[in-house]
Amino acid sequence: MVITRGYKYRIYPNAAQASSIDKTLGCCRFVYNHFLALRRDEWNANHVSIRYKDTSRLLTEMKRREETSWLKEADSMALQEALRNLDTAFQNFFQKHARYPRFKSKRRHQQSYRTRNQQGGIRFDGENHLRLPKIGSVRIRKSHDFDGRILNATVTRSASGKCFVSLCVEEDVSFAPCGMGKVGIDVGLKEFFTDSNGRTVANPRILRKYQRKLAREQRRLARKMPRSRNRDKQRIRVARVHEHIGNIRKDFLQKLTTRLISENQVIAVEHLQVKNMLRNHHLARAISDASWSEFFRLLGYKAAWRGASVLQVDTFYPSSQTCFCCGHRHPITKDLSVREWTCPECGAHHDRDENAAKNILARTLGQTA
Repeated sequence: MVITRGYKYRIYPNAAQASSIDKTLGCCRFVYNHFLALRRDEWNANHVSIRYKDTSRLLTEMKRREETSWLKEADSMALQEALRNLDTAFQNFFQKHARYPRFKSKRRHQQSYRTRNQQGGIRFDGENHLRLPKIGSVRIRKSHDFDGRILNATVTRSASGKCFVSLCVEEDVSFAPCGMGKVGIDVGLKEFFTDSNGRTVANPRILRKYQRKLAREQRRLARKMPRSRNRDKQRIRVARVHEHIGNIRKDFLQKLTTRLISENQVIAVEHLQVKNMLRNHHLARAISDASWSEFFRLLGYKAAWRGASVLQVDTFYPSSQTCFCCGHRHPITKDLSVREWTCPECGAHHDRDENAAKNILARTLGQTA
């Protein structure tokens, strides 16, 4: 099975390489903003739309000018990718998938650029070094091995000052077959999810665990003088706390979804409008900390790799209010504080989340109570 997969590594550039990375980030940001302004002004003045090919030709002319000849110091493929990103942003706007493209700010602490692998310009030099265009051989912490063709690389400087490279690799892999189980899942805030077999997974509540530490570091940041060196140091400390929270959450979701896919052939979930649920300001922080959207996204692509199926029920299906045994709908369970209830028709006693998971599985398999 030929797939395209990303591998992310931590890189350790020296002073000269870090300066080259910063220079490339600045050139890509300049090119993006310059041609965004050009396309906007040309449309407002003459109603003429400038395409990617036009901007690519104009970029070549800019490099020949003396006042902008410094663009030659950056990776040429990275500058072309900035133009492609700008064109993609406009296409998404025209198709009403995103808002109008906005200018990139150099004050944004996390920045990245992408470059293509042209004629083997991106390759490993030995075990612990990776060669990047215009950067040279940079030391890398190689945590994963792969056997495939590198398509492109994205160099990222995080808000905490660390540098990473993400390699997009095309490889032919064979995955172990998934299990033959069938399970329904009802996500929640008290428990991360409850399945139709009665098993529960505890919600790690990572943000709540580090909330006091994060608040303490943010208070220290608020006391620093604006644009001072001490403020920048404290900003990095805050960014490291956020990064640590994100890493723990990502590790939890990756391991959980891998286990679910390896055990089950069919996974039934509820189609949740998480973006709309975040409008509830009493629960928005807890919902964001749970990361349901990322959980469903990981399940989706891992199931495609392993040959499993992730089925969804309608958003408004009353899975928690319907008795799994007789199908009676009990409206008292609309109150989220009701965690257990007894069906007035058949007398069956239900755990709220387990009953919902069973209904979700039955609904997706086309069964009726």
